[in-house]
Amino acid sequence: MTIEPPRGIKMNMKGSYNNITDPYLDAHPKAPQFKKLLYGLCFFHALLQDRRRFGALGFNIRYEFTAGDLKCCMLQLETYLAKYDEVPYQVLVNLFGHINYGGRITDDWDRRCVLTTLMSIVNEGIMSDTFMLAPGSDCYASPADTSVAGYLESIGDFPLNPHPNVFGLHANADITCAQNETQELCDIMLSLQPKVSTGGGKSREEVIAEVAAGLQARDLKPFPMDEIAARYPLSYEQSMNTVLSQECIRYNRLIRVYNKSLADLLKALKGLIVMSAELEAMATSLYSNQVPAMWAKVAYPSLKPLAAWVDDLARRIEFLQSWDRGGPPPAYWISGFFFPQAFLTGTLQNYARKHKVAIDTVSFAFHVMAQEPNSVAEAPEDGCYVFGMFLEGAVWDPDACLLAEARPKELYSVFPMLWLKPEVDRKPPTSGVYSCPLYKTTTRAGTLSTTGHSTNFVLMIELPSDKPCSGTFSRYAETFSAHWIGRAVALFTTLTY
Repeated sequence: MTIEPPRGIKMNMKGSYNNITDPYLDAHPKAPQFKKLLYGLCFFHALLQDRRRFGALGFNIRYEFTAGDLKCCMLQLETYLAKYDEVPYQVLVNLFGHINYGGRITDDWDRRCVLTTLMSIVNEGIMSDTFMLAPGSDCYASPADTSVAGYLESIGDFPLNPHPNVFGLHANADITCAQNETQELCDIMLSLQPKVSTGGGKSREEVIAEVAAGLQARDLKPFPMDEIAARYPLSYEQSMNTVLSQECIRYNRLIRVYNKSLADLLKALKGLIVMSAELEAMATSLYSNQVPAMWAKVAYPSLKPLAAWVDDLARRIEFLQSWDRGGPPPAYWISGFFFPQAFLTGTLQNYARKHKVAIDTVSFAFHVMAQEPNSVAEAPEDGCYVFGMFLEGAVWDPDACLLAEARPKELYSVFPMLWLKPEVDRKPPTSGVYSCPLYKTTTRAGTLSTTGHSTNFVLMIELPSDKPCSGTFSRYAETFSAHWIGRAVALFTTLTY
Protein backbone atom coordinates (compact mmCIF):
# COMPACT_ATOMS: atom_id res chain seq x y z
CA MET A 1 0.00 0.00 0.00
CA THR A 2 1.28 3.49 -0.84
CA ILE A 3 -0.09 6.94 -0.10
CA GLU A 4 0.23 9.57 -2.80
CA PRO A 5 1.07 12.96 -1.23
CA PRO A 6 -1.74 15.49 -1.73
CA ARG A 7 -1.25 18.15 -4.39
CA GLY A 8 -0.98 21.74 -3.27
CA ILE A 9 0.43 23.42 -0.16
CA LYS A 10 -3.01 23.75 1.37
CA MET A 11 -3.81 20.03 1.27
CA ASN A 12 -0.29 19.11 2.40
CA MET A 13 -0.55 21.38 5.44
CA LYS A 14 -4.01 20.04 6.29
CA GLY A 15 -2.68 16.49 6.10
CA SER A 16 0.15 17.35 8.49
CA TYR A 17 -2.02 19.12 11.05
CA ASN A 18 -4.72 16.43 11.00
CA ASN A 19 -2.15 14.21 12.76
CA ILE A 20 -1.31 16.80 15.46
CA THR A 21 -3.28 17.29 18.70
CA ASP A 22 -3.56 20.17 21.18
CA PRO A 23 -2.14 18.13 24.11
CA TYR A 24 0.97 17.41 22.02
CA LEU A 25 1.49 21.13 21.31
CA ASP A 26 0.84 22.31 24.86
CA ALA A 27 2.97 19.61 26.54
CA HIS A 28 6.24 21.13 25.34
CA PRO A 29 8.05 23.29 27.92
CA LYS A 30 8.56 26.00 25.28
CA ALA A 31 5.13 25.71 23.69
CA PRO A 32 4.98 29.15 21.95
CA GLN A 33 8.33 28.68 20.19
CA PHE A 34 7.54 25.02 19.46
CA LYS A 35 4.24 25.90 17.80
CA LYS A 36 5.84 28.58 15.64
CA LEU A 37 8.68 26.35 14.47
CA LEU A 38 6.41 23.35 13.94
CA TYR A 39 4.11 25.39 11.71
CA GLY A 40 7.14 26.58 9.72
CA LEU A 41 8.48 23.03 9.47
CA CYS A 42 5.16 21.72 8.12
CA PHE A 43 5.07 24.60 5.63
CA PHE A 44 8.62 23.77 4.52
CA HIS A 45 7.63 20.12 4.02
CA ALA A 46 4.62 21.18 1.93
CA LEU A 47 6.81 23.47 -0.20
CA LEU A 48 9.20 20.63 -1.01
CA GLN A 49 6.40 18.21 -1.84
CA ASP A 50 4.59 20.60 -4.17
CA ARG A 51 7.71 22.06 -5.79
CA ARG A 52 8.31 18.71 -7.48
CA ARG A 53 5.45 19.30 -9.91
CA PHE A 54 7.53 21.91 -11.73
CA GLY A 55 9.90 19.21 -12.95
CA ALA A 56 13.51 20.27 -13.50
CA LEU A 57 12.63 23.83 -12.42
CA GLY A 58 11.63 22.48 -9.03
CA PHE A 59 14.41 19.95 -8.48
CA ASN A 60 17.04 18.51 -10.79
CA ILE A 61 16.12 15.06 -9.48
CA ARG A 62 12.65 14.11 -8.24
CA TYR A 63 13.07 13.10 -4.58
CA GLU A 64 10.53 11.08 -2.62
CA PHE A 65 10.20 13.16 0.53
CA THR A 66 7.84 11.33 2.91
CA ALA A 67 5.81 11.94 6.04
CA GLY A 68 8.54 10.01 7.86
CA ASP A 69 11.00 12.82 7.11
CA LEU A 70 8.59 15.33 8.65
CA LYS A 71 7.97 13.11 11.68
CA CYS A 72 11.72 12.71 12.29
CA CYS A 73 12.19 16.49 12.13
CA MET A 74 9.30 17.01 14.55
CA LEU A 75 10.91 14.69 17.10
CA GLN A 76 14.26 16.46 16.75
CA LEU A 77 12.61 19.87 17.05
CA GLU A 78 10.86 18.73 20.21
CA THR A 79 14.10 17.39 21.73
CA TYR A 80 16.60 20.11 20.81
CA LEU A 81 14.27 23.02 21.55
CA ALA A 82 13.86 21.73 25.10
CA LYS A 83 17.59 21.02 25.51
CA TYR A 84 18.88 24.54 24.61
CA ASP A 85 18.24 27.73 26.55
CA GLU A 86 17.81 29.68 23.32
CA VAL A 87 16.28 28.47 20.06
CA PRO A 88 19.13 26.61 18.22
CA TYR A 89 18.34 27.78 14.69
CA GLN A 90 21.67 26.69 13.23
CA VAL A 91 21.38 23.23 14.79
CA LEU A 92 17.86 22.82 13.40
CA VAL A 93 18.92 23.96 9.92
CA ASN A 94 21.76 21.43 9.89
CA LEU A 95 19.56 18.59 11.17
CA PHE A 96 16.65 19.27 8.83
CA GLY A 97 18.52 20.46 5.75
CA HIS A 98 21.67 18.35 5.79
CA ILE A 99 20.55 15.13 7.48
CA ASN A 100 16.82 14.43 7.35
CA TYR A 101 15.77 15.97 4.04
CA GLY A 102 19.33 16.48 2.81
CA GLY A 103 20.09 12.80 3.31
CA ARG A 104 17.89 12.03 0.31
CA ILE A 105 19.43 14.71 -1.90
CA THR A 106 22.21 13.65 -4.27
CA ASP A 107 22.53 16.85 -6.33
CA ASP A 108 24.49 19.78 -4.86
CA TRP A 109 22.31 22.36 -6.61
CA ASP A 110 19.15 20.76 -5.17
CA ARG A 111 20.78 20.81 -1.73
CA ARG A 112 21.49 24.52 -2.18
CA CYS A 113 17.84 25.14 -3.07
CA VAL A 114 16.49 23.15 -0.10
CA LEU A 115 18.84 24.84 2.38
CA THR A 116 18.00 28.30 1.05
CA THR A 117 14.27 27.58 1.37
CA LEU A 118 14.75 26.19 4.87
CA MET A 119 16.85 29.16 6.05
CA SER A 120 14.20 31.57 4.79
CA ILE A 121 11.75 29.91 7.23
CA VAL A 122 13.82 28.69 10.21
CA ASN A 123 15.33 31.93 11.52
CA GLU A 124 14.72 34.48 14.26
CA GLY A 125 11.97 36.21 12.30
CA ILE A 126 9.58 33.27 12.52
CA MET A 127 8.71 34.20 16.12
CA SER A 128 6.94 37.32 14.86
CA ASP A 129 3.23 37.14 14.01
CA THR A 130 3.88 39.23 10.89
CA PHE A 131 6.67 37.00 9.55
CA MET A 132 5.97 35.89 5.97
CA LEU A 133 6.76 32.25 5.34
CA ALA A 134 6.39 32.86 1.60
CA PRO A 135 5.69 35.87 -0.61
CA GLY A 136 2.47 36.40 -2.48
CA SER A 137 -0.29 36.80 0.14
CA ASP A 138 -0.85 37.69 3.80
CA CYS A 139 -2.31 34.21 4.36
CA TYR A 140 1.26 32.85 4.44
CA ALA A 141 2.13 34.85 7.57
CA SER A 142 3.25 32.88 10.60
CA PRO A 143 0.04 32.64 12.74
CA ALA A 144 -0.17 33.65 16.39
CA ASP A 145 -0.07 31.10 19.23
CA THR A 146 -3.34 29.17 18.93
CA SER A 147 -4.86 25.67 18.90
CA VAL A 148 -4.85 23.04 16.16
CA ALA A 149 -8.29 24.29 15.08
CA GLY A 150 -6.88 27.81 14.77
CA TYR A 151 -3.98 26.59 12.64
CA LEU A 152 -6.35 24.63 10.41
CA GLU A 153 -8.44 27.77 10.02
CA SER A 154 -5.34 29.71 8.90
CA ILE A 155 -4.47 26.93 6.47
CA GLY A 156 -8.02 27.11 5.09
CA ASP A 157 -7.25 30.61 3.81
CA PHE A 158 -4.50 29.27 1.52
CA PRO A 159 -5.36 29.30 -2.19
CA LEU A 160 -6.01 25.87 -3.66
CA ASN A 161 -3.52 26.47 -6.50
CA PRO A 162 -0.61 28.53 -5.15
CA HIS A 163 1.18 31.04 -7.36
CA PRO A 164 4.71 29.95 -8.39
CA ASN A 165 6.03 32.96 -6.45
CA VAL A 166 5.25 31.05 -3.24
CA PHE A 167 8.03 28.62 -4.17
CA GLY A 168 10.32 31.47 -5.23
CA LEU A 169 9.69 30.69 -8.92
CA HIS A 170 8.72 33.12 -11.68
CA ALA A 171 5.16 33.14 -13.04
CA ASN A 172 6.51 31.49 -16.20
CA ALA A 173 7.00 28.32 -14.16
CA ASP A 174 3.28 27.56 -14.56
CA ILE A 175 3.78 27.50 -18.34
CA THR A 176 6.73 25.13 -17.98
CA CYS A 177 4.70 22.88 -15.67
CA ALA A 178 1.80 22.76 -18.16
CA GLN A 179 4.17 22.06 -21.05
CA ASN A 180 5.77 19.17 -19.16
CA GLU A 181 2.39 17.59 -18.41
CA THR A 182 1.29 18.03 -22.04
CA GLN A 183 4.53 16.55 -23.36
CA GLU A 184 4.18 13.54 -21.08
CA LEU A 185 0.60 12.96 -22.29
CA CYS A 186 1.61 13.33 -25.95
CA ASP A 187 4.49 10.87 -25.51
CA ILE A 188 2.08 8.30 -24.06
CA MET A 189 -0.39 8.81 -26.91
CA LEU A 190 2.44 8.55 -29.46
CA SER A 191 3.60 5.26 -27.99
CA LEU A 192 0.07 3.84 -28.34
CA GLN A 193 -0.48 4.73 -31.99
CA PRO A 194 -1.06 1.81 -34.40
CA LYS A 195 1.92 0.43 -36.27
CA VAL A 196 -0.12 -0.38 -39.41
CA SER A 197 -1.89 2.17 -41.60
CA THR A 198 -5.38 1.12 -42.73
CA GLY A 199 -6.51 4.29 -44.51
CA GLY A 200 -5.39 5.94 -47.74
CA GLY A 201 -2.16 7.81 -48.28
CA LYS A 202 1.37 6.58 -47.77
CA SER A 203 2.03 3.43 -45.80
CA ARG A 204 4.19 3.41 -42.69
CA GLU A 205 7.10 1.83 -44.58
CA GLU A 206 6.88 4.45 -47.33
CA VAL A 207 6.99 7.28 -44.80
CA ILE A 208 9.99 5.72 -43.02
CA ALA A 209 11.81 5.16 -46.32
CA GLU A 210 11.17 8.77 -47.34
CA VAL A 211 12.47 10.12 -44.01
CA ALA A 212 15.54 7.85 -44.10
CA ALA A 213 16.34 8.86 -47.68
CA GLY A 214 16.03 12.53 -46.76
CA LEU A 215 18.39 12.10 -43.80
CA GLN A 216 20.86 10.18 -45.94
CA ALA A 217 20.81 13.01 -48.47
CA ARG A 218 22.28 15.33 -45.81
CA ASP A 219 25.56 13.64 -46.74
CA LEU A 220 27.35 13.95 -43.40
CA LYS A 221 30.98 13.00 -43.99
CA PRO A 222 33.55 11.99 -41.35
CA PHE A 223 36.47 14.28 -40.61
CA PRO A 224 39.81 13.37 -42.25
CA MET A 225 41.72 12.62 -39.08
CA ASP A 226 45.13 12.19 -40.75
CA GLU A 227 44.91 15.64 -42.33
CA ILE A 228 43.67 17.24 -39.09
CA ALA A 229 46.51 15.59 -37.12
CA ALA A 230 49.01 16.99 -39.63
CA ARG A 231 47.57 20.52 -39.51
CA TYR A 232 47.05 20.50 -35.72
CA PRO A 233 49.80 18.30 -34.22
CA LEU A 234 50.18 17.57 -30.54
CA SER A 235 51.62 20.75 -29.01
CA TYR A 236 52.71 21.66 -25.50
CA GLU A 237 51.81 25.33 -26.02
CA GLN A 238 48.40 24.77 -27.67
CA SER A 239 46.07 22.30 -25.96
CA MET A 240 43.26 23.25 -28.35
CA ASN A 241 44.88 21.06 -31.02
CA THR A 242 44.17 18.03 -28.83
CA VAL A 243 40.65 19.27 -28.09
CA LEU A 244 39.89 19.60 -31.81
CA SER A 245 41.23 16.12 -32.57
CA GLN A 246 39.24 14.51 -29.75
CA GLU A 247 36.06 16.31 -30.79
CA CYS A 248 36.48 15.13 -34.40
CA ILE A 249 37.02 11.54 -33.23
CA ARG A 250 33.80 11.64 -31.18
CA TYR A 251 31.78 13.11 -34.04
CA ASN A 252 33.26 10.61 -36.51
CA ARG A 253 31.95 7.76 -34.36
CA LEU A 254 28.48 9.29 -34.47
CA ILE A 255 28.61 10.05 -38.21
CA ARG A 256 29.62 6.46 -39.06
CA VAL A 257 26.76 5.01 -37.00
CA TYR A 258 24.39 7.56 -38.59
CA ASN A 259 25.37 6.72 -42.17
CA LYS A 260 25.60 2.94 -41.73
CA SER A 261 22.27 2.61 -39.90
CA LEU A 262 20.41 4.65 -42.54
CA ALA A 263 21.89 2.56 -45.37
CA ASP A 264 21.01 -0.68 -43.54
CA LEU A 265 17.47 0.50 -42.83
CA LEU A 266 16.81 1.36 -46.48
CA LYS A 267 18.11 -2.07 -47.50
CA ALA A 268 15.95 -3.76 -44.86
CA LEU A 269 12.85 -1.93 -46.07
CA LYS A 270 13.55 -3.27 -49.57
CA GLY A 271 14.03 -6.79 -48.23
CA LEU A 272 17.71 -6.99 -49.12
CA ILE A 273 18.81 -7.67 -45.51
CA VAL A 274 17.07 -8.89 -42.35
CA MET A 275 15.21 -6.24 -40.33
CA SER A 276 16.87 -6.61 -36.92
CA ALA A 277 15.37 -5.45 -33.61
CA GLU A 278 17.67 -2.40 -33.62
CA LEU A 279 16.60 -1.41 -37.14
CA GLU A 280 12.94 -1.93 -36.23
CA ALA A 281 13.33 0.37 -33.22
CA MET A 282 15.11 2.90 -35.43
CA ALA A 283 12.27 2.76 -37.98
CA THR A 284 9.73 3.41 -35.23
CA SER A 285 11.75 6.42 -34.02
CA LEU A 286 12.02 7.90 -37.52
CA TYR A 287 8.28 7.47 -38.01
CA SER A 288 7.64 9.33 -34.70
CA ASN A 289 10.21 12.09 -35.40
CA GLN A 290 12.37 10.91 -32.52
CA VAL A 291 16.13 10.35 -32.35
CA PRO A 292 16.88 6.59 -32.65
CA ALA A 293 18.36 4.98 -29.55
CA MET A 294 21.39 3.68 -31.48
CA TRP A 295 22.26 7.28 -32.42
CA ALA A 296 21.62 8.70 -28.95
CA LYS A 297 23.89 6.02 -27.48
CA VAL A 298 26.96 7.43 -29.25
CA ALA A 299 25.81 11.06 -29.41
CA TYR A 300 25.97 14.08 -27.14
CA PRO A 301 23.09 14.75 -24.67
CA SER A 302 20.14 16.33 -26.49
CA LEU A 303 16.36 16.56 -26.06
CA LYS A 304 15.61 17.84 -29.57
CA PRO A 305 13.19 15.99 -31.89
CA LEU A 306 14.67 14.25 -34.91
CA ALA A 307 14.47 17.08 -37.46
CA ALA A 308 15.94 19.69 -35.09
CA TRP A 309 18.55 17.17 -33.88
CA VAL A 310 19.87 16.56 -37.39
CA ASP A 311 20.00 20.31 -38.11
CA ASP A 312 21.90 20.80 -34.85
CA LEU A 313 24.33 17.99 -35.76
CA ALA A 314 25.00 19.62 -39.13
CA ARG A 315 25.71 22.97 -37.40
CA ARG A 316 28.12 21.30 -34.97
CA ILE A 317 30.00 19.62 -37.80
CA GLU A 318 30.17 22.94 -39.70
CA PHE A 319 31.60 24.61 -36.55
CA LEU A 320 34.45 22.09 -36.37
CA GLN A 321 35.01 22.22 -40.14
CA SER A 322 35.39 26.02 -40.02
CA TRP A 323 37.84 25.60 -37.12
CA ASP A 324 39.79 23.07 -39.17
CA ARG A 325 39.86 25.29 -42.27
CA GLY A 326 40.56 28.67 -40.66
CA GLY A 327 42.28 27.91 -37.36
CA PRO A 328 40.98 28.45 -33.80
CA PRO A 329 38.06 30.92 -33.87
CA PRO A 330 38.19 34.19 -31.85
CA ALA A 331 34.99 33.13 -30.06
CA TYR A 332 33.91 29.53 -29.47
CA TRP A 333 30.37 28.23 -29.87
CA ILE A 334 30.25 26.22 -26.66
CA SER A 335 27.06 24.43 -27.73
CA GLY A 336 29.03 22.79 -30.55
CA PHE A 337 31.33 20.77 -28.32
CA PHE A 338 30.67 17.09 -27.75
CA PHE A 339 32.55 17.29 -24.43
CA PRO A 340 32.83 20.96 -23.37
CA GLN A 341 34.65 20.10 -20.14
CA ALA A 342 37.71 19.09 -22.19
CA PHE A 343 37.63 22.47 -23.94
CA LEU A 344 37.50 24.30 -20.58
CA THR A 345 40.34 22.21 -19.19
CA GLY A 346 42.37 22.93 -22.33
CA THR A 347 41.86 26.66 -21.82
CA LEU A 348 43.15 26.44 -18.25
CA GLN A 349 46.04 24.27 -19.38
CA ASN A 350 47.10 26.79 -22.05
CA TYR A 351 47.19 29.54 -19.41
CA ALA A 352 49.08 27.40 -16.87
CA ARG A 353 51.74 26.39 -19.41
CA LYS A 354 52.10 29.91 -20.78
CA HIS A 355 52.65 31.47 -17.34
CA LYS A 356 54.40 28.39 -15.83
CA VAL A 357 52.00 27.92 -12.90
CA ALA A 358 50.32 24.82 -11.47
CA ILE A 359 47.02 24.15 -13.23
CA ASP A 360 45.25 23.30 -9.98
CA THR A 361 45.81 26.89 -8.80
CA VAL A 362 44.09 28.34 -11.89
CA SER A 363 40.35 29.00 -12.11
CA PHE A 364 38.04 31.11 -14.23
CA ALA A 365 36.84 34.64 -13.65
CA PHE A 366 33.72 35.54 -15.63
CA HIS A 367 33.07 38.71 -17.61
CA VAL A 368 29.86 39.21 -19.59
CA MET A 369 30.68 41.00 -22.84
CA ALA A 370 28.63 43.64 -24.63
CA GLN A 371 30.02 42.65 -28.05
CA GLU A 372 28.27 40.32 -30.46
CA PRO A 373 30.23 37.13 -31.28
CA ASN A 374 30.33 38.01 -34.98
CA SER A 375 32.03 41.34 -34.24
CA VAL A 376 35.00 39.79 -32.40
CA ALA A 377 38.10 39.92 -34.59
CA GLU A 378 40.63 38.22 -32.35
CA ALA A 379 40.78 36.05 -29.23
CA PRO A 380 41.67 37.56 -25.83
CA GLU A 381 45.25 37.48 -24.55
CA ASP A 382 44.30 34.90 -21.90
CA GLY A 383 41.26 32.69 -21.70
CA CYS A 384 38.55 32.51 -24.35
CA TYR A 385 35.24 33.96 -25.49
CA VAL A 386 32.26 31.59 -25.52
CA PHE A 387 28.70 32.08 -26.77
CA GLY A 388 25.62 30.01 -27.56
CA MET A 389 24.12 29.81 -24.05
CA PHE A 390 20.48 30.25 -23.01
CA LEU A 391 19.19 31.56 -19.67
CA GLU A 392 16.11 30.23 -17.88
CA GLY A 393 14.37 31.90 -14.94
CA ALA A 394 15.85 35.36 -15.58
CA VAL A 395 17.17 37.65 -18.31
CA TRP A 396 20.39 39.58 -18.65
CA ASP A 397 20.05 43.37 -18.38
CA PRO A 398 22.77 44.77 -20.67
CA ASP A 399 22.33 48.34 -19.38
CA ALA A 400 22.75 47.54 -15.69
CA CYS A 401 25.00 44.50 -16.36
CA LEU A 402 22.94 42.49 -13.87
CA LEU A 403 20.48 39.63 -13.80
CA ALA A 404 16.88 40.83 -14.08
CA GLU A 405 13.43 39.27 -13.82
CA ALA A 406 12.34 37.19 -16.79
CA ARG A 407 9.83 38.69 -19.19
CA PRO A 408 6.28 37.25 -19.09
CA LYS A 409 5.80 34.17 -21.29
CA GLU A 410 9.47 34.14 -22.30
CA LEU A 411 10.83 30.88 -20.90
CA TYR A 412 14.36 31.19 -22.29
CA SER A 413 16.52 34.11 -23.38
CA VAL A 414 19.78 34.23 -25.31
CA PHE A 415 22.73 34.95 -23.02
CA PRO A 416 25.48 37.31 -24.23
CA MET A 417 29.03 36.28 -25.03
CA LEU A 418 31.13 35.42 -21.98
CA TRP A 419 34.85 35.86 -21.39
CA LEU A 420 36.32 33.00 -19.39
CA LYS A 421 39.46 34.57 -17.96
CA PRO A 422 41.89 32.29 -16.08
CA GLU A 423 43.38 33.65 -12.85
CA VAL A 424 45.84 32.22 -10.32
CA ASP A 425 44.69 31.66 -6.72
CA ARG A 426 41.44 33.45 -7.39
CA LYS A 427 39.15 34.03 -4.42
CA PRO A 428 35.43 33.87 -5.32
CA PRO A 429 33.46 37.04 -4.43
CA THR A 430 31.40 36.80 -1.24
CA SER A 431 28.58 39.07 -2.39
CA GLY A 432 27.07 40.65 -5.46
CA VAL A 433 27.03 37.49 -7.57
CA TYR A 434 24.78 34.52 -8.26
CA SER A 435 26.55 31.21 -8.84
CA CYS A 436 24.69 29.97 -11.90
CA PRO A 437 25.06 26.35 -13.09
CA LEU A 438 25.59 25.68 -16.80
CA TYR A 439 23.98 22.50 -18.15
CA LYS A 440 23.99 20.81 -21.54
CA THR A 441 20.23 20.09 -21.58
CA THR A 442 17.14 21.39 -19.78
CA THR A 443 16.69 18.17 -17.78
CA ARG A 444 19.53 19.48 -15.54
CA ALA A 445 20.04 16.10 -13.88
CA GLY A 446 23.07 14.07 -14.92
CA THR A 447 25.12 11.08 -13.89
CA LEU A 448 28.79 10.85 -12.99
CA SER A 449 30.65 9.49 -16.01
CA THR A 450 33.91 7.52 -16.05
CA THR A 451 35.81 10.76 -16.77
CA GLY A 452 34.81 12.10 -13.35
CA HIS A 453 32.53 14.72 -14.91
CA SER A 454 28.74 14.93 -14.92
CA THR A 455 27.02 13.95 -18.15
CA ASN A 456 25.01 17.19 -17.99
CA PHE A 457 26.56 19.79 -15.68
CA VAL A 458 29.39 21.78 -17.31
CA LEU A 459 30.56 24.45 -14.86
CA MET A 460 29.46 27.12 -12.40
CA ILE A 461 29.37 30.70 -13.73
CA GLU A 462 29.31 33.77 -11.45
CA LEU A 463 26.79 36.34 -12.68
CA PRO A 464 26.46 39.83 -11.16
CA SER A 465 23.34 40.29 -9.04
CA ASP A 466 21.95 43.01 -6.80
CA LYS A 467 19.73 40.60 -4.85
CA PRO A 468 20.52 39.85 -1.18
CA CYS A 469 22.22 36.68 -0.02
CA SER A 470 20.26 34.00 1.82
CA GLY A 471 21.50 34.29 5.38
CA THR A 472 24.37 33.36 7.68
CA PHE A 473 23.57 29.79 8.73
CA SER A 474 25.28 27.88 5.93
CA ARG A 475 28.32 27.92 3.71
CA TYR A 476 25.84 27.96 0.82
CA ALA A 477 24.62 31.38 1.90
CA GLU A 478 27.98 33.08 1.59
CA THR A 479 28.16 33.47 -2.19
CA PHE A 480 24.72 32.61 -3.53
CA SER A 481 21.77 34.91 -4.04
CA ALA A 482 18.65 33.40 -2.47
CA HIS A 483 16.30 35.16 -4.90
CA TRP A 484 17.78 33.52 -7.99
CA ILE A 485 18.13 30.17 -6.25
CA GLY A 486 14.38 30.20 -5.70
CA ARG A 487 13.89 31.15 -9.35
CA ALA A 488 16.01 28.10 -10.32
CA VAL A 489 18.01 30.28 -12.71
CA ALA A 490 20.34 28.25 -14.91
CA LEU A 491 22.21 28.40 -18.21
CA PHE A 492 21.97 25.80 -20.98
CA THR A 493 24.03 25.05 -24.05
CA THR A 494 21.07 23.61 -25.95
CA LEU A 495 17.28 23.75 -25.77
CA THR A 496 14.54 21.27 -26.68
CA TYR A 497 13.74 22.86 -30.04
